[in-house]
Amino acid sequence: MYGSIFNLKVKTGHQQDLLDSLTDGTPPGAVAWYVMQPDDTSKDLIGVAIFESKDAYNANAESPEQHERFIKAMTYLETEPEWTDGEYIVTEVA
Repeated sequence: MYGSIFNLKVKTGHQQDLLDSLTDGTPPGAVAWYVMQPDDTSKDLIGVAIFESKDAYNANAESPEQHERFIKAMTYLETEPEWTDGEYIVTEVA
């Protein structure tokens, strides 16, 4: 599996708008994705995206549909997300 962990700096008063924009469908090849609100609510939201493979991840990243989702999400963010991409090498599901 392959994916990204990312930080989201949300504009004041736009958190729910952002969350709503992120729930408009699961991209092909996606296994799961999460957005976490840290206990210290002054921190950025943290997202995790998991895809079947690096090819599926890249196909999504390059798709016009994902570009539109990104443009919409950016209206609610102060800056572009900080991304850390890579292969998930240990996975355990309870």
